[in-house]
Amino acid sequence: MAKVMIGKTLVGSTKPCFVVAEIGINHNGSLEIAKKLIDMAVEAGCDAVKFQKRTIDVVYTAAELAKPRESIFGETNGDLKRGLEFGRKQYEAIDAYCRAKDILWFASCWDEDSVSFIRQFDPPCYKIASASLTDDDLLAYTRDQGKPIILSTGMSTLEEIYHAVRILGRSELVILHAVSTYPSEDRDTNLKVMGTLRKNFPGVPIGYSGHEKGISLTLAAVVMGACMVERHITLERMMWGSDHSASLEPEGLKKVVRDIRKFELARGDGVKRVLPAELPIKNKLRRK
Repeated sequence: MAKVMIGKTLVGSTKPCFVVAEIGINHNGSLEIAKKLIDMAVEAGCDAVKFQKRTIDVVYTAAELAKPRESIFGETNGDLKRGLEFGRKQYEAIDAYCRAKDILWFASCWDEDSVSFIRQFDPPCYKIASASLTDDDLLAYTRDQGKPIILSTGMSTLEEIYHAVRILGRSELVILHAVSTYPSEDRDTNLKVMGTLRKNFPGVPIGYSGHEKGISLTLAAVVMGACMVERHITLERMMWGSDHSASLEPEGLKKVVRDIRKFELARGDGVKRVLPAELPIKNKLRRK
């Protein structure tokens, strides 16, 4: 399988699983919370954190922004969307903080202006959110940046994924199986889709973006060959906000990273051998 270099890390089937902590909008518009979530990812041993970037007036229509929606930011949906959106000052602070903490960061950009905005920080890769998979112009513009791309495939047909991959090309691409419900039900997770994606896109590393509760299915995805996993993270699932309930708290994130690394250690190389530690037991118990 082809490998994709993200920062200084090779992502592919024979490498350790690349673990992404999705901060997204769970910072609730607070740089202080964002830094705490970065600390949480660093402490758990994640490889990267991910944010979301939108140009609000491009991504949403005026009618959508005008809809009533009470939040801590105001009375309309536009108040909420703008309140959750970080600008240059916040991202400069995030960039400096992640560099100091020695963790990669990148973003899913929902429009071309957002791609251009994030470009100034020289991200190691770009993420295409499931919602953007059918935005041909955005796909082409993101590919033109010359960086690896991670493509999430929630709420997408196989035909739609093929179309997106034709635009993106198969080089420097990682495809993630995802289910776009928050949180997703176990019965809907369908981890075997990773095998379907592997069959249809040979040579492209396949991973998993999970929105389920708990950690067991994320570990199962790694056991089934996911070379990358992504999970939303939160300081507390009961916090205000739309994505917190489908996110991992600090202890859950630590446990999933721990269990992934434990599995990778135990997976071995498949060669059956007598271990040095077994020899005393063998000599004691075997008569012949």
